Amino acid sequence: MTFNAIVLAGSRGGVDPVASYADVTDKALIDVGGRTMLARVVDALREAGAGRIVVVHSSDQVRDHALALGVEAMPGEAGPSASAAAALARIGAPALVTTADHALLRPEWITAFLVAVPPDADVAALLARRDVVEAAVPDTRRTWLRFADGDWSGCNLFQLATPRAAAAVALWQAVERDRKRPWRIVRRLGPGLLVRYLIGRLTLAEALARIGALAGVRAAMVASPYGLAAVDVDKPADLDLVRRLVG
Repeated sequence: MTFNAIVLAGSRGGVDPVASYADVTDKALIDVGGRTMLARVVDALREAGAGRIVVVHSSDQVRDHALALGVEAMPGEAGPSASAAAALARIGAPALVTTADHALLRPEWITAFLVAVPPDADVAALLARRDVVEAAVPDTRRTWLRFADGDWSGCNLFQLATPRAAAAVALWQAVERDRKRPWRIVRRLGPGLLVRYLIGRLTLAEALARIGALAGVRAAMVASPYGLAAVDVDKPADLDLVRRLVG
């Protein structure tokens, strides 16, 4: 299987606490098991069959490292959604999107995800149920999405399957702009959806379908059988955990 990939390796600005903890300029450059996190992600993508890889960066150091790894590099925009939109415009669909802090990423996770994406989906996301994650790594602390069919965690793998996926990325940008004004996000989703979520009647698949409908796309989810796929490096404790697992 051959595919193109986008790796989001930028920052939101200011001092990154994980990079500071590891004493490097950028989180993507943190060493895990003798390889930087970015190198580990690129390795996994290549092993899974990635032909073209574009790394979106916000520093010269990450740009230079990406080029040394033999992949393309482009400057990021203000925020991950805008960066993903710019990279999609450059690389085109279909494109797999992941992040440079996905230090445990394995090629078999990527392959299984791409095979499982429904053929009619414009955009798809990989998620893992809480019981699957905790069975693999009981001591991790994740942010859980609580739905009627269980608690879920994102796995930082997205497939922008068709050109229409650009509309989903545009909705992501709008939600990201409104992240400090949650009432606007609720208004976008509609009161009915919010009520169903609050009373525990909304499934994750239904929520994604509704969000996709708002963007005018077919959105789907894929449930990961790999609990470790939900582990990324958002905070120093995550880095300690990932280094222990790799070591």
